[in-house]
Amino acid sequence: MIDPRIGIYPGTFDPITNGHLDIISRATRVVDRLIIGIAANPGKEPLFSLEDRVAMVQDEITEMTNGDGSKIEIRAFDNLLMDFVGDAGAGVIVRGLRAVSDFEYEFQMAGMNRRLNPMIETVFLMASDRHQLIASRLVKEVAKLGGDAGHFVSPRVKKRLQERLGYSEGDSAEKD
Repeated sequence: MIDPRIGIYPGTFDPITNGHLDIISRATRVVDRLIIGIAANPGKEPLFSLEDRVAMVQDEITEMTNGDGSKIEIRAFDNLLMDFVGDAGAGVIVRGLRAVSDFEYEFQMAGMNRRLNPMIETVFLMASDRHQLIASRLVKEVAKLGGDAGHFVSPRVKKRLQERLGYSEGDSAEKD
Protein backbone atom coordinates (compact mmCIF):
# COMPACT_ATOMS: atom_id res chain seq x y z
CA MET A 1 0.00 0.00 0.00
CA ILE A 2 1.36 3.39 -1.02
CA ASP A 3 1.05 6.30 1.38
CA PRO A 4 1.35 9.65 -0.44
CA ARG A 5 2.42 11.33 2.82
CA ILE A 6 5.54 9.16 3.24
CA GLY A 7 8.61 10.42 1.41
CA ILE A 8 11.96 8.86 0.63
CA TYR A 9 15.05 11.03 0.36
CA PRO A 10 17.62 8.72 -1.24
CA GLY A 11 21.33 9.27 -1.58
CA THR A 12 24.79 8.00 -0.82
CA PHE A 13 25.43 10.69 1.84
CA ASP A 14 29.22 10.21 1.61
CA PRO A 15 29.39 12.37 3.70
CA ILE A 16 26.16 14.10 4.68
CA THR A 17 26.51 17.85 3.99
CA ASN A 18 24.79 21.01 5.17
CA GLY A 19 22.97 20.95 1.82
CA HIS A 20 21.54 17.50 2.58
CA LEU A 21 20.45 18.71 6.02
CA ASP A 22 18.69 21.69 4.45
CA ILE A 23 16.74 19.41 2.07
CA ILE A 24 15.89 17.02 4.93
CA SER A 25 14.58 19.85 7.08
CA ARG A 26 12.49 21.29 4.27
CA ALA A 27 11.21 17.86 3.15
CA THR A 28 9.75 17.23 6.61
CA ARG A 29 7.42 20.16 5.93
CA VAL A 30 6.18 18.49 2.73
CA VAL A 31 5.62 14.92 3.96
CA ASP A 32 4.31 13.49 7.22
CA ARG A 33 7.16 10.99 7.49
CA LEU A 34 10.53 11.10 5.78
CA ILE A 35 12.69 8.05 5.26
CA ILE A 36 16.30 8.84 4.48
CA GLY A 37 17.42 6.02 2.23
CA ILE A 38 21.17 5.55 2.35
CA ALA A 39 22.31 3.67 -0.74
CA ALA A 40 25.11 1.14 -0.40
CA ASN A 41 26.27 2.12 -3.91
CA PRO A 42 29.67 0.36 -3.97
CA GLY A 43 30.13 1.49 -7.59
CA LYS A 44 30.79 5.02 -6.33
CA GLU A 45 33.57 3.71 -4.07
CA PRO A 46 32.40 5.62 -0.99
CA LEU A 47 34.94 7.04 1.45
CA PHE A 48 32.82 5.88 4.39
CA SER A 49 31.29 2.45 4.95
CA LEU A 50 27.53 2.10 4.80
CA GLU A 51 27.45 1.68 8.58
CA ASP A 52 29.49 4.87 9.06
CA ARG A 53 27.20 6.83 6.73
CA VAL A 54 24.10 5.61 8.57
CA ALA A 55 25.68 6.63 11.89
CA MET A 56 26.66 10.06 10.53
CA VAL A 57 23.16 10.75 9.24
CA GLN A 58 21.66 9.56 12.53
CA ASP A 59 23.95 11.90 14.48
CA GLU A 60 23.02 14.83 12.25
CA ILE A 61 19.24 14.41 12.34
CA THR A 62 18.89 13.74 16.07
CA GLU A 63 18.20 17.41 16.77
CA MET A 64 15.61 17.56 13.97
CA THR A 65 13.64 14.69 15.43
CA ASN A 66 13.96 15.72 19.08
CA GLY A 67 15.68 12.39 19.62
CA ASP A 68 12.54 10.28 19.14
CA GLY A 69 12.77 9.70 15.38
CA SER A 70 9.02 10.11 14.95
CA LYS A 71 9.17 12.20 11.78
CA ILE A 72 12.43 10.98 10.23
CA GLU A 73 13.68 7.44 9.81
CA ILE A 74 16.95 6.17 8.37
CA ARG A 75 17.23 2.98 6.32
CA ALA A 76 20.10 1.58 4.33
CA PHE A 77 19.33 -0.09 1.00
CA ASP A 78 21.19 -1.97 -1.71
CA ASN A 79 18.46 -2.63 -4.22
CA LEU A 80 16.65 -0.70 -6.94
CA LEU A 81 15.33 2.60 -5.56
CA MET A 82 11.80 1.90 -6.77
CA ASP A 83 11.81 -1.45 -4.95
CA PHE A 84 13.03 0.29 -1.80
CA VAL A 85 10.30 2.93 -2.14
CA GLY A 86 7.65 0.26 -2.70
CA ASP A 87 8.82 -1.82 0.27
CA ALA A 88 8.61 1.31 2.46
CA GLY A 89 5.08 2.08 1.23
CA ALA A 90 6.17 5.59 0.27
CA GLY A 91 4.40 7.63 -2.36
CA VAL A 92 6.99 10.36 -2.86
CA ILE A 93 10.67 10.53 -3.74
CA VAL A 94 12.34 13.76 -2.60
CA ARG A 95 15.32 15.02 -4.59
CA GLY A 96 17.39 18.15 -4.15
CA LEU A 97 18.49 20.28 -7.08
CA ARG A 98 21.53 22.55 -6.87
CA ALA A 99 21.99 23.69 -10.46
CA VAL A 100 20.71 23.27 -13.99
CA SER A 101 23.21 20.44 -14.50
CA ASP A 102 21.47 18.46 -11.72
CA PHE A 103 18.11 18.92 -13.42
CA GLU A 104 19.03 17.02 -16.58
CA TYR A 105 20.13 13.91 -14.66
CA GLU A 106 17.24 14.11 -12.18
CA PHE A 107 14.72 14.62 -15.00
CA GLN A 108 15.90 11.40 -16.66
CA MET A 109 15.85 9.53 -13.36
CA ALA A 110 12.34 10.76 -12.50
CA GLY A 111 11.11 9.68 -15.93
CA MET A 112 12.63 6.21 -15.54
CA ASN A 113 11.18 5.85 -12.04
CA ARG A 114 7.76 6.94 -13.29
CA ARG A 115 7.89 4.21 -15.97
CA LEU A 116 8.75 1.65 -13.28
CA ASN A 117 5.94 2.78 -10.98
CA PRO A 118 3.56 5.55 -12.11
CA MET A 119 2.02 5.73 -8.61
CA ILE A 120 5.20 7.23 -7.12
CA GLU A 121 5.74 10.98 -7.48
CA THR A 122 9.11 12.72 -7.50
CA VAL A 123 9.27 16.10 -5.77
CA PHE A 124 12.22 18.42 -6.35
CA LEU A 125 13.40 20.90 -3.76
CA MET A 126 15.77 23.62 -4.89
CA ALA A 127 18.86 23.98 -2.75
CA SER A 128 18.94 27.11 -0.64
CA ASP A 129 21.25 29.71 -2.15
CA ARG A 130 23.89 29.20 0.54
CA HIS A 131 24.03 25.45 -0.24
CA GLN A 132 23.91 25.43 -4.03
CA LEU A 133 27.60 24.71 -4.49
CA ILE A 134 27.86 21.91 -1.94
CA ALA A 135 28.38 18.40 -3.28
CA SER A 136 29.71 15.47 -1.25
CA ARG A 137 32.24 14.76 -3.99
CA LEU A 138 33.66 18.28 -3.71
CA VAL A 139 33.62 18.21 0.10
CA LYS A 140 35.72 15.03 0.03
CA GLU A 141 38.14 16.60 -2.44
CA VAL A 142 38.56 19.72 -0.29
CA ALA A 143 39.15 17.57 2.80
CA LYS A 144 41.60 15.23 1.03
CA LEU A 145 43.67 18.22 -0.10
CA GLY A 146 43.76 19.70 3.40
CA GLY A 147 41.16 22.41 2.91
CA ASP A 148 38.59 23.41 5.51
CA ALA A 149 35.52 21.26 4.83
CA GLY A 150 33.86 22.86 7.86
CA HIS A 151 32.19 25.40 5.59
CA PHE A 152 30.10 22.60 4.07
CA VAL A 153 29.53 20.04 6.83
CA SER A 154 28.78 20.01 10.53
CA PRO A 155 31.65 19.93 13.06
CA ARG A 156 30.84 16.25 13.74
CA VAL A 157 31.15 15.31 10.07
CA LYS A 158 34.29 17.44 9.68
CA LYS A 159 35.88 15.50 12.55
CA ARG A 160 34.91 12.17 10.96
CA LEU A 161 36.42 13.30 7.65
CA GLN A 162 39.66 14.25 9.37
CA GLU A 163 39.80 10.94 11.24
CA ARG A 164 39.03 8.93 8.09
CA LEU A 165 41.69 10.80 6.11
CA GLY A 166 44.22 10.46 8.93
CA TYR A 167 44.85 14.05 9.95
CA SER A 168 43.72 16.45 12.65
CA GLU A 169 42.79 20.13 12.87
CA GLY A 170 45.58 22.28 11.50
CA ASP A 171 47.34 19.40 9.70
CA SER A 172 47.57 19.29 5.96
CA ALA A 173 45.96 16.21 4.42
CA GLU A 174 49.09 15.82 2.30
CA LYS A 175 51.66 13.88 4.30
CA ASP A 176 55.40 13.70 3.64
